[in-house]
Amino acid sequence: MNKERIDKVLKEMENKNIPQMLVSDPAAIFYLTGKWIHPGERMLALYLNINKNHKLFINELFPVNEDLGVEKVWFNDTQDAVEMVSKYVDKEKTMGVDKNWPARFLLRLMELEGGSKFVNGSMILDRVRMCKDNQEKDFMREASRLNDIAVEKMIESVSKDYSEKKMTQVLGNIYEEIGANGFSFDPIIAYGENAANPHHEPGNSILKEGDSIIIDIGCVKDSYCSDMTRTVFYKSVSDKAKEVYNTVLEANKKAISVVKPGAKFSDIDLAARNYIEDAGYGKYFTHRTGHSIGIETHDFGDVSSVNHDEVAPGMIFSIEPGIYIPGEVGVRIEDLVLVTEDGCEILNKYSKDLKVIG
Repeated sequence: MNKERIDKVLKEMENKNIPQMLVSDPAAIFYLTGKWIHPGERMLALYLNINKNHKLFINELFPVNEDLGVEKVWFNDTQDAVEMVSKYVDKEKTMGVDKNWPARFLLRLMELEGGSKFVNGSMILDRVRMCKDNQEKDFMREASRLNDIAVEKMIESVSKDYSEKKMTQVLGNIYEEIGANGFSFDPIIAYGENAANPHHEPGNSILKEGDSIIIDIGCVKDSYCSDMTRTVFYKSVSDKAKEVYNTVLEANKKAISVVKPGAKFSDIDLAARNYIEDAGYGKYFTHRTGHSIGIETHDFGDVSSVNHDEVAPGMIFSIEPGIYIPGEVGVRIEDLVLVTEDGCEILNKYSKDLKVIG
């Protein structure tokens, strides 16, 4: 296991008075061991103990031959896996449990009295994962570099003969060509009126002159995710659409300017939100300003008006204000930012200048 990361987790367990914990989220297990294991409906659990008596409970269906730095406890489909876990835990102490551990496993462990009480321990790992180490920062930079290349190629590929759905197929080919490892999330390609739906699913719509085109895409590289959005216009842009675009762009910049250690996520959100509201478009900004990202596209933590946590060096999250006017126009501009010691590094380099194509 990654000693630096596991030591951080164990320290937080001590601070929270959680002497033992079961981690079942494959992304969290990968974070600690460097190994992806996707168990499907079968049990997978990494048992952590502040006394360092760690165990990885894994089904024999998933051969893991390499040394992960933790003792493996194997079971098969004919065995009661949770009962095996219960034999290793300290039944007299509090047990932290992953928020996503299925009830059929948790309830069984409770029946077996696998702890004096059970608490949600996943916040420990969630918060440790928020601050990326140097290797993670480099992985995130590379994923965003590839995404910059991809969005440029996507914009160059836009054609009146290509539907939204066709453009998602084009994106898959682009990621293959540039060496990415597929989508980090289902891409959002939205034309015209569809762009006013923040989570539009690409369909068979074809471009019309004056349409805004939202391209919200992300790839995976080295198990880390990228995510960015650019909005361009097809053949022409109306004065109203230009005003909307410039408002979103300025909101994006204002939010980024607030990012530094000690700033609150809520203040970053409000920097964008207040600007859009002052411009008269407040009711058309219908989502939070951003989300944390790393191994998962949506890691723990968000940039919202109700999150008053302070940002810290190593955190990476999106800044993605948008204005969505039904039946007229939709615009979103998104960058990923990495919090540094005195500000932030913008991971996306592709231009945000208003662009008319076609």
